[in-house]
Amino acid sequence: MHLNKISLFNYKNFSEATFDFDTKINCFVGKNGIGKTNVLDAIYHLAYGKSYFNPLAVQNIKHGEEFFVIDAELEKNERTEQIVCSLKKGQKKILKRNGKAYDKFSDHIGFIPLVIISPADRDLIVEGSETRRKFMDSVISQLDSTYLHQLIQYQKVIVQRNALLKYFALNHTFDNDTLSIYNEQLTAFGKSIFEKRKEFLEQFIPIFNVHHQAITGSEESVQLVYESHLFEKDLLTLLQENINKDRALHYTSVGIHKDDLSFEIDSHPIKKFGSQGQQKSFLIALKLAQFEFLKKQSGVKPILLFDDIFDKLDESRVAKIVEMVNSETFGQLFISDTHPERTETIVKSTHQSYKIFNL
Repeated sequence: MHLNKISLFNYKNFSEATFDFDTKINCFVGKNGIGKTNVLDAIYHLAYGKSYFNPLAVQNIKHGEEFFVIDAELEKNERTEQIVCSLKKGQKKILKRNGKAYDKFSDHIGFIPLVIISPADRDLIVEGSETRRKFMDSVISQLDSTYLHQLIQYQKVIVQRNALLKYFALNHTFDNDTLSIYNEQLTAFGKSIFEKRKEFLEQFIPIFNVHHQAITGSEESVQLVYESHLFEKDLLTLLQENINKDRALHYTSVGIHKDDLSFEIDSHPIKKFGSQGQQKSFLIALKLAQFEFLKKQSGVKPILLFDDIFDKLDESRVAKIVEMVNSETFGQLFISDTHPERTETIVKSTHQSYKIFNL
């Protein structure tokens, strides 16, 4: 699978631009603020139906304009496919495949397997549990549409249950029968999601450990630890035991929407005890493991986006990535960098075909 070309209209800082891609390596070089990362984000947008860097869709429209369009052509399974993502102010975003609009964006997830490695990944370490849950969910959802559907349904029921708890508080009332209906729905969806997250991590963690060892070449001990209320008790019991707390808080305090993935080094949080270099190695190993997991499960080499990472890596880590490119581990690769000479030196050493776009 590879992207042939992409056209951008009023997307972020681009009024109009078209890029024809090499099937292997594509580099965007230029000064900061010129739009290198925006091209990568447009590619990400095609895969996930949203921006990696800005969750507010309307803010991806070029300043002063009314809409944006991302139009791309790709080859997959020996077929040419067209994907178009567009948004007009005041309207819903539209995602089309070969001229036909998706009823639900979730139906598109997984069609373009893609992994991004970016300085923004540091949010996975420094931000709250929601960021790490989203990472887990995005990997599983690209391969399992049922999981994504269950996740969406679970979130809807959480919203409804929380609204009911607020209603009880405002009206000084309580109806256990209605609450029980939501509890049972949450339990059914929550149990399945919990089991699939466990199963995913059982397969993912060994892959992560191999990549971390390869990148660092050290004896550092790192851990990914899944934390969930459901290791203690089933969700229905937890919801019943915490009802007084939930009524006081006006929201649901237990469930898989509170799960976390703890990032540790020598059994301590890497956020507090890991150096910057150790944190970078951890994150790159995490994303390369995501790449390998998706490739292994789908049988397709995901598109890989390297956003400004050569600035953050020492020569040995860059050499490791070059080695992986040469070994045909990767499929199509997109790189952004501020140093044209450095980029060209790196990509030439891979002995693969490439294109460099000077922005």
